Amino acid sequence: MAERVNYAIVADIGGTNARFSRVNLTSLHLDKVAVYACATFASLADALQHYQLEQQLTALKHVAIAIACPVTNDEVSMTNFHWHFSINAMQRQLGLTRLLVMNDFTAVAMCLPALGENDKVQIGQGKVQLTKPMAVLGAGTGLGVAHLLQCNGQFVPLPGEGGHVDWAAQTEQEWFIQQMLAKEYGHVSPERLLSGPGLEAIYRGLALFRQLDVLPLSAGEIGSQALAGSSDLAKATVAQFFASLGSIAGDLALTLSTFGGVYVAGGIAPRLLPLLAESEFRSRFEAKGRFSAFNRQIATFIVTAPQPGLLGAAVYLKQSLAS
Repeated sequence: MAERVNYAIVADIGGTNARFSRVNLTSLHLDKVAVYACATFASLADALQHYQLEQQLTALKHVAIAIACPVTNDEVSMTNFHWHFSINAMQRQLGLTRLLVMNDFTAVAMCLPALGENDKVQIGQGKVQLTKPMAVLGAGTGLGVAHLLQCNGQFVPLPGEGGHVDWAAQTEQEWFIQQMLAKEYGHVSPERLLSGPGLEAIYRGLALFRQLDVLPLSAGEIGSQALAGSSDLAKATVAQFFASLGSIAGDLALTLSTFGGVYVAGGIAPRLLPLLAESEFRSRFEAKGRFSAFNRQIATFIVTAPQPGLLGAAVYLKQSLAS
């Protein structure tokens, strides 16, 4: 029997920040949003308890958490932060009726059907076929990847670790960057370039490739200088970032024939959106040899919704309670 719950707490836990919100499970309206630095708390349970007390939400006993790591069993260990916990033990500790924990890009995938026209920006051509598979990827602290299917009236997310497959260089410049990263890490995955640390790595690699003597910059500084047009190297870094992002997005489109669209989320691409139109993102998305015409039919979007992870966690919880 479907369980009737009016309000719940949802969370989106990344490698840097923990986001919490109350959600109305009828309207999916989010309020009482709070963002904390993960490093402030010893554990996720501590962060959630702090949020409940701060917002006076201790009466809410249904919680859905999206978290930046694989969620394959009861034990959860974050990829880019030190939090580790048992889902069952945390549920008992906090006295929760339901604790639903999912990969963060499971949640982002689940938000896609709930996005309004003002929550996304289309890049290039292509039309959405609403009943077909969708793909989502997003660069932030790491690179998240997921797909979404419709089956028997419900949405089925397919989380994965596509950010850790092999990254393939396509130009001399990319070959140089790949060799640099291979010396540092051995295996070079898309996440090594398509993330905050990746943006910094591209900047270092391009400086070496161009034989420029520059000081290292943070991802935020690179983005700011590229947007301001004050650094040719920063602009070239963002251009390389979007070219590689387009290639990976095109690979995801081919993998499951995602005629429902390919969506780019995460913190980096929406912020750098003004530089996307002049990049190779869409041309690299379509450049798939004999299947270029195939990918040209598939729409690509940048997700501009402020809290897609929270929204997707809410959609997933609502669907779970209704089944």
